[in-house]
Amino acid sequence: MYDVIIIGGGIIGCAIAYYLSFYNLKVVLLEKENDVSCGTTKANSAIIHAGYDPKPNTLMAKHNVLGSKLTKELCEKLDIPYKQCGALVVGFTEDDLNTINQLYQRGLDNGVEGLEVLSREEVLKLEPNLSDEVKGALWAKTSAIVSPWEYALALAEVAVKNGVELKLNSEVKSIKKDEFFTVETTSEKYNGKYIINAAGVHSDDIHELIGKKEFTIKPSRGEYYLLDKSEGSRCSRTIFQCPNENGKGVLVSPTVHGNLIVGPNAESSEKDDVSTVASSLDFVKNNALRSIPSIDFRENIRNFSGVRARSDRNDFIVEESKSVENFFNLAGIQSPGLSAAPSLALEAVNWLKGKEELVKKENAVDERKRLKLKDLSDENKNELIQKNPAYGKIVCRCESITEGEILQCFDTVIPPVSIDGVKRRCNTGMGRCQGGFCGERITNILIDKLGIKPQEVLQDKEGSNIINSLAKEEH
Repeated sequence: MYDVIIIGGGIIGCAIAYYLSFYNLKVVLLEKENDVSCGTTKANSAIIHAGYDPKPNTLMAKHNVLGSKLTKELCEKLDIPYKQCGALVVGFTEDDLNTINQLYQRGLDNGVEGLEVLSREEVLKLEPNLSDEVKGALWAKTSAIVSPWEYALALAEVAVKNGVELKLNSEVKSIKKDEFFTVETTSEKYNGKYIINAAGVHSDDIHELIGKKEFTIKPSRGEYYLLDKSEGSRCSRTIFQCPNENGKGVLVSPTVHGNLIVGPNAESSEKDDVSTVASSLDFVKNNALRSIPSIDFRENIRNFSGVRARSDRNDFIVEESKSVENFFNLAGIQSPGLSAAPSLALEAVNWLKGKEELVKKENAVDERKRLKLKDLSDENKNELIQKNPAYGKIVCRCESITEGEILQCFDTVIPPVSIDGVKRRCNTGMGRCQGGFCGERITNILIDKLGIKPQEVLQDKEGSNIINSLAKEEH
């Protein structure tokens, strides 16, 4: 019997697990994939928005502004790549400049700090690669960039250390309620007093397993370019165009790992459709060139897409189900969902506090540190290599990741089970060759550490086996 069953291991579910792990509660986090952060969390713009865009007095505005402040604190505690680089919303027309002034006022109403409206000359002084057609911009100094999958993983790791149970490969198939809830998954059944639904694009499906239809998710696919580090200094801040009815528009931004990300578009899609389409990518490219004409798209190293959980409401859905008592929905969490995540998680905790008297644990941990060889001095690197020669063996040339760093992620409370699982933990395969050099070496490490056959090695999710059969039988 669990006190709380959390459904969904994206950034929202992991943040809820993190904050609930500080209390004397028996909590289980159910995730349908073989790792956390496998949905929208790993495929987005990686922006922590300042909070000038949401309409005042909405849940989006409230949780964006508070969430962005909490994110900065959490990233420091959890040793997550984070950079407060700021953002510019650039305008090309008089109408755009009117929109920028409206966003400035909206930001003030929402309580956003560090906002300025800049002239053409001031903008180009900050970002000289911007188009000469720029007429002005809104400068949001508190906007930041982050590594979203590392963020979710760190939250989940701390939660597990504090006693939260993480059940992977556990897709929810049915929910029933008598005195308590019974949740049946593809692996086993779980009984609990409260359910928190953070299932992203499938949150309406999860709710309707037991409740009446109260909202509908209308998924929207966004496609991206990820450019090599050679383009990473094309801009120093996140560059937005003026938002429209389809969202915040195509952005150009540095990443915390030194690349340049460009995107997304916004197209209606199926819930699990993460395909990329040439015509859509052309749209993204052409719009990005309007902001920064000098971007060299020949330096593209990967295209990807993510699906956003838009709903039939114009705001986040943060409420107890109207048809099922003790069932709490965090749904329709589109942008700025990543920015709002910790604030939304605390909202779920507050909901529980209205149901139960929550008692804090005495010895809960709230931080995490990890070894990053790149950050060490040469003296400390050599000292570490003397103790463990694996830290002197480069496996991923593009990102300079060593065997020791890869092996250490298997000693964590949530070890990887796939090539991309290793990638999410230590950044292997993120460089120009996209795993062409390190892929085989990581495959051999997975075979050794997991005790599996070559045919069982996964690229990412279940079923993504990289080898169908062996050309020569092993002896």
